[in-house]
Amino acid sequence: MKRAIPVVVLSIAGLVPVWRYEPSIGTTTTSTAEPVTAPSASASSGTVVKGTTIQTEKGPVQVQVTFDGDRITAVKLLQQPDHPQTAAAVPVLVSETLKAQSADVDTVSGATITSEAYKKSLQAAIDANDEAASASPSATASASPAQQTVAGTAINTSKGTVQVQATFEGDKISAVSMLQQPNHPQTAAAVPVLVSETLKAQSAKIDTVSGATITSDAYVQSLQAAIDAKAA
Repeated sequence: MKRAIPVVVLSIAGLVPVWRYEPSIGTTTTSTAEPVTAPSASASSGTVVKGTTIQTEKGPVQVQVTFDGDRITAVKLLQQPDHPQTAAAVPVLVSETLKAQSADVDTVSGATITSEAYKKSLQAAIDANDEAASASPSATASASPAQQTVAGTAINTSKGTVQVQATFEGDKISAVSMLQQPNHPQTAAAVPVLVSETLKAQSAKIDTVSGATITSDAYVQSLQAAIDAKAA
């Protein structure tokens, strides 16, 4: 029983530094002049960004964040104060960050200074990732859909022949032109209206133009034939 006493004393002595640690209240933190590291691709199929190094009286704090697009998938500390309360606070901060998907997380009681520096470094990494995403559109966004031009059926009317040619980008109608149309002022005036309505509706379901009903109906028939041919 006597041999156990020194062990207990040593254990209590080891806890004294933890009990005596009291984080300063109202102490400001500053960031270094070091720029945020530009996003880079990681081996684990994510974008890795290092946040700003924030200097505090407890020591520097720097966050490294892994993103999948704009989603935060991992966070780790590259620099942090060497203290038990910081070590205990970091897993809590990381867990809350993954839940919130932002730097809007609560500080951890007993590690306020580290928590505030963590959030500043984290926000710097998020901002850098957002800037990189807006400056470098993804390959999917930048790739143009295949363009296809299709001529519709030639429709004979009492005013003359009407034939439409439609240009598609993917499923979108990007342009319409007339291959054949009656040589008449009312037809000439009606065609721009018909084309404009087609581009808005993205279909052949448009109204006829007053004074050019025959041309309008033939236009719609030829346009629908072009749409059907493209779909086929």
